[in-house]
Amino acid sequence: MQNNMRIGVPNEDGQISMLFTKGGSRPGAGRKGFGDTKKISLTLPEAIWETLEQHCHANEFSRSEAIRHIIESYFALDSETKGGIPNAD
Repeated sequence: MQNNMRIGVPNEDGQISMLFTKGGSRPGAGRKGFGDTKKISLTLPEAIWETLEQHCHANEFSRSEAIRHIIESYFALDSETKGGIPNAD
């Protein structure tokens, strides 16, 4: 059996770790982001959480995806009612 691991120092973090000789993480690999990630805490009534969970399950969305769609829809609708000018108050 061939050994496909070695001990080394990865490019960025500087800590010794097990490295695989084939595959593994590469700089620039993976899904690209489409915006800034900011974590928030959201307090809602239990009934709203249940409705959100049902919506997520029925549409195969994560909570983040569902809430993002809700917020984007709100701002798109708000923009239409104000003549296409976002945040015009």
